[in-house]
Amino acid sequence: MYPEYMNASLKKVEETREKRYALAKERGKEVFTPQSEEEREAVLANYHPDYKDDARREIRIGPNKGERITGRVADVLESWPRDPSSRFDLSRIDYETDILIIGAGSAGLSAALEASARGLNVLIATKLRLGDANSMMAQGGIQAADQKDDSPVLHYMDVIGGGHFDNKPDLVEALVNDAPKSIKWLEELGVMFDKELDGSMSVKAGGGTSRNRMHSARDYTGAAICKTLRDEVYNRPDTIKYIEFSPATELILDDKGQIAGAILYHLETKEYSIVKAKSVVISTGGFGRLHIRNFETTNHYGATADGLVLGYRAGANLLYMDSVQYHPTGAVFPEQVVGFLCTEKIRGLGAQPVNKDGELFVYPLEPRDVEAASIIRECENGKGVKTPSGLTGIWLDTPLIEMLNGEGTIESSLPAMVRQFSRFDIDIRKYPILIYPTLHYQNGGLEINEKAETSIPGLYVAGEASGGVHGRNRLMGNSQLDIIVFGRRAGTYAAEHVLAGVTIGRLTLEHVDRYSEKLEKLGIDKKRISPVILPDYIPDHVKAKQLTLNYFGTLT
Repeated sequence: MYPEYMNASLKKVEETREKRYALAKERGKEVFTPQSEEEREAVLANYHPDYKDDARREIRIGPNKGERITGRVADVLESWPRDPSSRFDLSRIDYETDILIIGAGSAGLSAALEASARGLNVLIATKLRLGDANSMMAQGGIQAADQKDDSPVLHYMDVIGGGHFDNKPDLVEALVNDAPKSIKWLEELGVMFDKELDGSMSVKAGGGTSRNRMHSARDYTGAAICKTLRDEVYNRPDTIKYIEFSPATELILDDKGQIAGAILYHLETKEYSIVKAKSVVISTGGFGRLHIRNFETTNHYGATADGLVLGYRAGANLLYMDSVQYHPTGAVFPEQVVGFLCTEKIRGLGAQPVNKDGELFVYPLEPRDVEAASIIRECENGKGVKTPSGLTGIWLDTPLIEMLNGEGTIESSLPAMVRQFSRFDIDIRKYPILIYPTLHYQNGGLEINEKAETSIPGLYVAGEASGGVHGRNRLMGNSQLDIIVFGRRAGTYAAEHVLAGVTIGRLTLEHVDRYSEKLEKLGIDKKRISPVILPDYIPDHVKAKQLTLNYFGTLT
């Protein structure tokens, strides 16, 4: 339960709830006016972490040399390979396959299913186990414009606007046009989406969307999707093989500059393997476990930017690595779950962010970056609530959900949230939850086209490791859509690349040697190596707070 000293603030939230409820019933979602473009720009410039003077630095090596990107990411990219190329005998092949997929979240699993459907042999290499990924942790939902009052055109406009008009238009077009058939494909595989009594899809609102298009499976959407895909992969043992606990540490090219495979490192045996492949799909997820700017994170334990390092070192370009998404509503109390995601679906159902005086200070469904910056503003201006460990947050007024939607809504729509907070004697049907922005998503990544291709022949990227789909800010539910749309496209076009008759030449790691020469000239400390693979815990900011680490977070 909450400490006694918070009771005065809780009482103010209760006192203002009836008035806020009346306004919500009268005006619907417009209970608080959305910010103008000028207001949004101002709150981002003054309070969003990306806009701080020290948030970015110039990267001095590789395809994006000279660009200012997130400082921690620049550090990881400007790091030495885990082993020199001389260690590896590339004439000794341990595994040979048509298509190698690195990463086994929903993007990688989708790619594997599409490639194997074309009769090709697929090998999945994953850092932990199949499905140990941010994909499995998603709560809120997946977007698709498949309702009568909606269209891919409206979805497109929402995505472009939410991404600050920096998205690659061809990628957004692919995303929104493939969305309805992606939902159909998932349902045919066995995903149990929420339905209305008449059997139609139940859809909810999301931040920055002009229509209700959020499909969900209660608040286990990511698990419902990822488990279904994983089971389907298990059912295709003849064409899909997999190696667990084996992250990739380097891509292999051939003497013609084509992708030719990868080097894997087994976490238990500490042995390396060489995989020869005619095509490779990177689906390694994001960088949340790098704890950008010392923020807590919703991310899975293995999210350490490995795919970025592999692709960048091989010569693939990066996009929008100056942009980080901080989810507005991460738990800030109790300390055992600091950083845990409180899904945007909560606000979609009517919960409101209010300050210590019970005042609604921002439209509850602003795009995520604006919502997060507004919450940070409130806390920095003395309107937040202090926790026993010295953190600050604002209230997310969850009891309002049942006032607006009827008794039982929270338990039926948010069972995971109910269970999580009940472990600490907090009943979210009766009490609000204390939240603060948490590191959530990697907006940028390796640049791809609508076929999920990079500039390296035979190399494809899908999911959070790719850049360009979401611009500089992702809307809720579009990550779950992204991993299905571009996972399937990556598998399809990687298969087409192989079926076109690609011939692999002499295997080489010369690109790694060239990269290392540049690192030497920069004087980079040889103790700094990447891929990171697993985070170097315990970080100083966690030690200082003496928090219980939440290794497996959530993502929407």
